[in-house]
Amino acid sequence: MPVVKRYLPRIADELLAFKLRAKGAVWVTGPKWCGKSTTAARQAKSKIFFQGGPEQEQNLTLAEQLPSRVLAGDTPRLLDEWQLAPSLWDSVRTEVDARNEVGQFILTGSTTPPKKDEDSRRHSGIGRIARLSMSTMSLFESEDSTGEVSLKELFSVPGQIAGECKVSLEEYAYFICRGGWPGALGMGRRESLEQAIDYFDNLINVDASRYDGVSRSPDRVRTFLQSYARLSTTQGDYTAIKRDMSEHEGVSLSDETIASYASVMRGLFITSELDAWNPILLKKDIIRKSPTRHFTDPSIACASLGIGPEDLINDFHAFGIFFESLAVRDLRIFASAMDGNVCHFRDRYGNETDAVIHLRNGTYGLVEVKLTSKRNIDEGAESLKRIASMIDPMRMKSPSFLAVVTTTGYAYRRPDGVYVVPLACLKP
Repeated sequence: MPVVKRYLPRIADELLAFKLRAKGAVWVTGPKWCGKSTTAARQAKSKIFFQGGPEQEQNLTLAEQLPSRVLAGDTPRLLDEWQLAPSLWDSVRTEVDARNEVGQFILTGSTTPPKKDEDSRRHSGIGRIARLSMSTMSLFESEDSTGEVSLKELFSVPGQIAGECKVSLEEYAYFICRGGWPGALGMGRRESLEQAIDYFDNLINVDASRYDGVSRSPDRVRTFLQSYARLSTTQGDYTAIKRDMSEHEGVSLSDETIASYASVMRGLFITSELDAWNPILLKKDIIRKSPTRHFTDPSIACASLGIGPEDLINDFHAFGIFFESLAVRDLRIFASAMDGNVCHFRDRYGNETDAVIHLRNGTYGLVEVKLTSKRNIDEGAESLKRIASMIDPMRMKSPSFLAVVTTTGYAYRRPDGVYVVPLACLKP
């Protein structure tokens, strides 16, 4: 008998339930295979699928010709991969207005509809359709974190913390390459690592062209993503990617082509840049505004470069880059549960912090991500304190906390007030 996998609760579960109580419809976005449909189906009372299955073509035709039939059913009604029938957006918006009730529809989609499919008359959905962004699973959701340290409590209850992380560097390297794909959990080590590799192969061979119907060379897409991976956690425009592709792969693409590749990867939720934070500083005009490059899940970056856990252990520079991406992924997921977002900060003098967790109420915390070593942790703590001292206290709140997120060891508060927290001890 095959083993039936149990459902591991997602942070998005409560967020979806809340948004359904607040709006007529919720659009759940995120990369393919991250668990959107499974999570949405658990709260839906009826569903219809527009991708896969024997009724796919019939459902797509109905969506175009007779949308009222598609929208009829017990609520919340799940419209899975709705973007394949883009006219449904206006139909949902109109039906929400007509019913004047919350919790009517859940729309899931693994792509943002390309601009060529957008009707200029389409309503934005404001006031009717809420948006919920899902990612792959955090270490807490995949049960690889002890959850002994709560990010929420760092904001609300400053004081001592305690926790012990027994996850080894080898295990972190495995987590990075395995990724947070729900389907990769509960498998043998080799089998779980193969999932991100298969995902990447399908991305460059199928999805990159299927997205908007423009044929793209898999080799060129691979080269672009390899350059993006090498430049992960850095800032800059397309010039840096163009130069890296030329230096490492001998490939020269136009700025327009590179921009189109970048747009496709954002539309498929493969890449997810970290916007720059704009605090009120004592010194003016020194903030760098460029976003930081990140993949939605670091396993995609590793698959693009053909590297595995052993390669990361043998190259601590690469390990540090992709561990930062792993930490940013989890912090973003946790921040979403607190009505917050994550940014980064860098100024022209090289002062920077890897993550700024900013909540809607104006409170924020500064985070540096470091591989475990006393020197790295000390450097991270000094950097955080330096940035905190640059903020104008007359015009902006002081940070709620400063924290160095690291790999293994203990969670504690240093005498200078900076928290040291292993990633595999964190929870929302």
